[in-house]
This record gives sequence, structure tokens and C-alpha cells, in this order.
Amino acid sequence: MDKKRNKVNWKRRFGILLTVNIVVLFFLAIYIYSPIPEVEIKQSSEQYKKEHSSEFIVRTTKQNVNNLVNAYLDKLLDSTTHEFSIHLDDDVQLFGELPIFSSTVPLLIHFEPIVQDNGDLVLKQKSISVGQMKLPNKKIMQYVSQYLPVPDWVIINPKEEEIYVQVTEMDIKSNFHVAVHQFDLEANNISFQIEVPYKTLGIEQENE
Repeated sequence: MDKKRNKVNWKRRFGILLTVNIVVLFFLAIYIYSPIPEVEIKQSSEQYKKEHSSEFIVRTTKQNVNNLVNAYLDKLLDSTTHEFSIHLDDDVQLFGELPIFSSTVPLLIHFEPIVQDNGDLVLKQKSISVGQMKLPNKKIMQYVSQYLPVPDWVIINPKEEEIYVQVTEMDIKSNFHVAVHQFDLEANNISFQIEVPYKTLGIEQENE
């Protein structure tokens, strides 16, 4: 009797398992081989025609930004006798020499970077050190504005004791548009939003 009962139970379990497998395979086949609605295909293929560009978030490090900025500074200062450099640590540090009273004095300014809603960057002055001299911060910023050549998209504002970096106005040969996404120096979390116009790649099409 036990052998007969075990045989019956085994057949029942086998039948249940077989039924479950058949049902799973049936629905899996429906999922895999079901055609994608034509509307979805058309929407996917036509979506880019409604836009003029694509956006990407590019993450980098303090060291990379530091190298890039100083390479740019070297180019700007190539035709001058002035020396300035940038160092990114927990804040932005500007090193240089100011010609004052027929000599030069060492300069160190600490800035706090503040990302603006539009993707620009404000460097708000935190502290200034100019050798042993005691000068008003605004006066020192005026000297920096006078002796540090900057492109049109960098505005040194002595009155507000800040440097406004119009990243979104940078003139890039590739026609890419750049904006600051994150600029957290303490966490070494720096990222930029890069907008790539389709016409730059030669794929711009007129909207229908």
C-alpha cells in the first residue's frame, strides 16, 4: 500500500511540475516573440528630430581640472611677465605675484566655488594674503583684475570680492555647450554637463 501511495504521489507531483513548466514557457514565448507596437518604434526613431542636441554628464577630478586651468593660464600669461597659478584643494587657491612699489609681493587668495543655477561658477573670496602688506581686500582684487589677463567669460569683480566664471559662455571650437553640474571640492565630486548640438555632427535635420 505504501509503495502504491508513493507512486501515486510521485506521478501527481510530476504532473504539477510539468504543468507549471508548460505555463511558464508559454508566457515566456509570448513575451519574447510579441512584436513591438509600431507606434513605439516610430516614436523611438523620430524622437531625436524634435531635439537639436543631446546632453551628457561628464565626471572628473580636481587634478584634471587643475591641470586644465593652469594650462589655460600659461597660455594667457605667455606674453606677460606675470605669474599666476591655480590649485584646487578643499577650496580654490590663486597663487601669484603682484608688482607693487617697483617690486613684487607674493599673493594667495582662497575662494569658495558656488555653482549657479544656470551652470556658471562664482568664486567667492574667503581670505587674502599679500606678503606682509596690509591692504584692503577690494584693492587687492583690483590689482588682480589689472595684472591677471582673463578671457571675456571670466569677470573679476573687486566690489563684490568675487570672480564670476561664465562657463556657459565659453567659446569652444567644437560648438559644445558646457555648464557646471557639481563642484564639490571636499568630496572631489566634480561634473560638467556637456550639450552636443546635432549640427556639430552634421546630422541636424529640420523638424517636420
